[in-house]
Amino acid sequence: MYVAVKGGEAAIRNAHAWLAEERRGDTAVAELSVAQIREQLSLAVNRVMAEGSLYDPDLAALAIKQARGDLIEAVFLIRAYRTTLPRFGSTLPVETAEMACDRRISATFKDLPGGQILGPTFDYTHRLLDFKLAAEGGEDAHPAPAVEGVAPAAVPHVTGFLNREGLIEEAPREDSLPPDLTREPLEMPADRALRLQALTRADEGFTLSLAYSTQRGYARNHAFVGELRIGTVPVEMEIPGLGFSIEIGEITLTECETVNQFTGSKTEPPQFTRGYGLVFGQTERKAISMALVDRALRWEELGEDYQGAPAQDAEFVLYHSDNIQATGFLEHIKLPHYVDFQSELELVRKLRREAGVDSLQEAAE
Repeated sequence: MYVAVKGGEAAIRNAHAWLAEERRGDTAVAELSVAQIREQLSLAVNRVMAEGSLYDPDLAALAIKQARGDLIEAVFLIRAYRTTLPRFGSTLPVETAEMACDRRISATFKDLPGGQILGPTFDYTHRLLDFKLAAEGGEDAHPAPAVEGVAPAAVPHVTGFLNREGLIEEAPREDSLPPDLTREPLEMPADRALRLQALTRADEGFTLSLAYSTQRGYARNHAFVGELRIGTVPVEMEIPGLGFSIEIGEITLTECETVNQFTGSKTEPPQFTRGYGLVFGQTERKAISMALVDRALRWEELGEDYQGAPAQDAEFVLYHSDNIQATGFLEHIKLPHYVDFQSELELVRKLRREAGVDSLQEAAE
């Protein structure tokens, strides 16, 4: 247990006041509103919602403002708030094949029913700073582009084309409800449903690094993006007594399905296998990374050899991917450890004396 040193409460109050002052910044500059963050920093909002396991753009924007732009701190705030919310029930599984797509691309098939939709993406920008955005009214200097049409409401998944020839594994289905990681602690071994839950709210940077490692040979897992889609899907819920489900709203999701070459094993024939990622909001880098790591973690069920790659080690991946747990453990070392350090200090002095090495203080005396 940590206890405050004398005068600690006053110091903490002053630290809170200073934090509020730093968060506000120069009062001559207009304060940033929650609505501005929600609308103009939407990718940051999406990340906080995904890693915070709570779909609410307004609350995510508020958390970002309160955290001074520290997204991990914002995720922490969202998760803490989430624990206070009552649960009224569970929704039905969303049907991503019925997604109204704003973006839909495939690296495996050029001509798709419904077409490829580039959508809002940085992929084709030149990564040059646009100084017009720094000017007053700079946004108005850009002509409004023609709005690209969205795909039809029902767009089949690309992997269905491979499935017609039996070239890709059937997507495994589980009838039993998976455990809820937001209410039950992670336990090993974890099945795929639980692993996907952990990955979808895992730290984006950590997941990206693991995914990159699989591309550099640490799992020898060459993947194609079978399909990446971003859009809105309806959320339905069965209401007791009605006998049917009703739509309670819609959410934006990013879904990625990778296609991986598989030469076969003792238990499975040669075919293409799948990696899967599904994340709140427009978070395609995270969804692709999640799909690559998901596929790497499936080595055992597919009868592949374990190569000792970090992305293949479920315990390593799942226990170290949560940025809130990682932050808590990391930052606790800056809290008072005076007693612990004094005991270690005495131990080192004793060991030095036993080794015949005098400390500088003893030598001076």
